[in-house]
Amino acid sequence: MPTVVLMDVSLSMTRPVSLDGSEEFQRKNLAVHGLNMLFEHMASNYRLEFTALMAFSSLWELLVPFTRDYNALQEALGSLEDYDKTCIEAALNGVNNVVQQEWGSGCPCQVVLVTDGSLGIGKGSLRHSLQTLKHRGEDKKFPLPFPFPTKLYILCIANSEELQMTDAMDNLEHLLCLSGGDGQIFTMEGPLCMKSVQAMFGRLIDHAYSPFHAVLHCGNLSSDVQVFPRPEPVVVDEEVEPMPRAVSTDLEIVGFIEIADISSPPVISRHLVLPIAVNKDVDEVGAAATDELEDEPSASQMAGKSPNFCVLLHGSLKVEGMVALVQLGPEWFGMLYSQADSKKKSNLMMSLFEPGSEPLPWLGKISYLGPVSEAAENPYGEDDSKSPFPVQPPAKRSYAQNVTVWIKASGLQADVQKILRNARKLPDKTQTFYKELNRMRKAALAFGFLELLKGVADLLERECTLLPDSAHPDAAFQLSHAAQQLKLASTGDSQYADFDHNIVPMHTDFSS
Repeated sequence: MPTVVLMDVSLSMTRPVSLDGSEEFQRKNLAVHGLNMLFEHMASNYRLEFTALMAFSSLWELLVPFTRDYNALQEALGSLEDYDKTCIEAALNGVNNVVQQEWGSGCPCQVVLVTDGSLGIGKGSLRHSLQTLKHRGEDKKFPLPFPFPTKLYILCIANSEELQMTDAMDNLEHLLCLSGGDGQIFTMEGPLCMKSVQAMFGRLIDHAYSPFHAVLHCGNLSSDVQVFPRPEPVVVDEEVEPMPRAVSTDLEIVGFIEIADISSPPVISRHLVLPIAVNKDVDEVGAAATDELEDEPSASQMAGKSPNFCVLLHGSLKVEGMVALVQLGPEWFGMLYSQADSKKKSNLMMSLFEPGSEPLPWLGKISYLGPVSEAAENPYGEDDSKSPFPVQPPAKRSYAQNVTVWIKASGLQADVQKILRNARKLPDKTQTFYKELNRMRKAALAFGFLELLKGVADLLERECTLLPDSAHPDAAFQLSHAAQQLKLASTGDSQYADFDHNIVPMHTDFSS
């Protein structure tokens, strides 16, 4: 999960802070000290985290693009310059641009905003931005919520008493709410000093950047591992009293299965599993997990390192083309597998399934799976020509016909294209045209997708205008009739949007 650090370099950050009668420091110096502490922690415990550093006042600037070089990030902190007034909205627009250019809109991201709590002055201030939220056009929308999943952490170089003297805290809480509410505001406790800023950044580290250590078990073998990034608690909506469920620190491998049988299952998150190095010669945690494994780890590759079950498991899964099913907690499972970063480099990954005893329907209940050797006959056949999956349900489904389902855009596009293909072959395909049209109409009404009816009606009218001179006269009548009926249904009026009603072909002098 990449991190963007957003550093306030406005003039208000240069306000002096007296430290026990010694030389005066600026609030910016306290912020830099806290960020150095964060970067040092990440360099030791989050070496694989990509982090970017941005500075902002009325404008924003990308000082260090996404990198794992924490020395570069700390060097950039030492050369910060002072600028003009605070404009948080402009900075958030910058975060949106930087993250989408690098990671797109599907990658979760953490944003660490370091400021002194000053909202800015006049137009461009946070106060002005929040007051004008409902009076903006589409081209000037407020950047929150971001189009990608976000956790926003706001660190104020100020104590809560100072922020509550104005409306700063209320506005920052509103900002956090706009981001989705998945984050936190941190303030300094007590006087503004180095000790207080260390305590504040320490709370951030404990909350968002503490490493997740676990023990991976498989029979009598075990290995200490770090799971990166830290798995988030999951809330199961189906429960009467939803409670967050956390991944256990004891991960138990319950079995192995071929990649072809598990296919590409739906998962809620993916994580890197790193063995914790116990040999002092290994400089960084998890070096063994990303060794360039051409085949199984050889004795020479393991020379100078303590034998590690995690490395053995990684190499075995890669060579055998299998995955390991791992229990994360009561009735909660995931899988361990090898994923290649390049031709020679691969990592041991862990994907988390949805909580439940049957997360993958085609496998049935995980607790019902067992060793092939215990089966009365080989479920894969003597020559591996068959597979026991998918598991057939005990009772045959009683559905009389297929139901129209549009899970992906491609399915909806295919149904619309089928209607248009039959429309171009009117009047020969009149019956097929109306059959597909009514099937799409019923599905759209069932889903409340009235805009689709209007859109298909427009397409049919366009097809009518594009008919060649040689087209049969009945084609134009049928297309106009069908388009008119769809437009009436798109209004939602019960007279025309009856689910059981079917559009019938228009009777014309050419119909016979």
